[in-house]
Amino acid sequence: MSAKLKLGILISGRGSNLQSLIDAALDSDFPAEIVTVISNVPDAGGLKRAQQTNIPTTVINHKDFDGREPFQDALHDALTSAGVELICLAGFMRLLTDSFVNRWLDKLINIHPSILPSFKGLHTHERAIKAGVRFSGCTVHFVRPEMDDGPIIVQAAVPIHQEDTPDALAGRVLIEEHKIYPLAVKLIAEGRVSVENGAVKIKNAVNPDSAIINPS
Repeated sequence: MSAKLKLGILISGRGSNLQSLIDAALDSDFPAEIVTVISNVPDAGGLKRAQQTNIPTTVINHKDFDGREPFQDALHDALTSAGVELICLAGFMRLLTDSFVNRWLDKLINIHPSILPSFKGLHTHERAIKAGVRFSGCTVHFVRPEMDDGPIIVQAAVPIHQEDTPDALAGRVLIEEHKIYPLAVKLIAEGRVSVENGAVKIKNAVNPDSAIINPS
């Protein structure tokens, strides 16, 4: 059996998307393993999730560094020391500079709670409801220096209900986040994902035949 892809997960909070990756990696057939979880917040809830599964954890507090570059150098050193081959951002609330992103080009992925390129940034659910769009969703993408930008790997569409609140919509979107993040990692680990001319191509992709109409 070929070696599994080694993942490093960067977190800042409760780690619900981290948990989805932990759960996926517990399956012996999953082609990736988590070798380290790193938080920039000392008491992030996700650290306990990792420790409960005996995954090595590290705290690299950005407040201990004089600027972003020294902080990112420490991140890079910790990731490379752990043998990480793919970084997964899972609620990591620090913007990464061009130098870090380019060091890990096409080996750094993120999940965002909207159908990119729409609604980049924060407060995605409030903004989607206010705009009156009929669908929101989530996106896993390769990271580029621009915020919430980069080649898209997997997306899920979630219908917006007429009486939706941001919290209600967020809850339904989060369910789909927990599905598509492990899927994206699986596709990458299986060697099925390539970036060509700024877009992702997936070998043997199976695409849905039917459309979703809202309101139906």
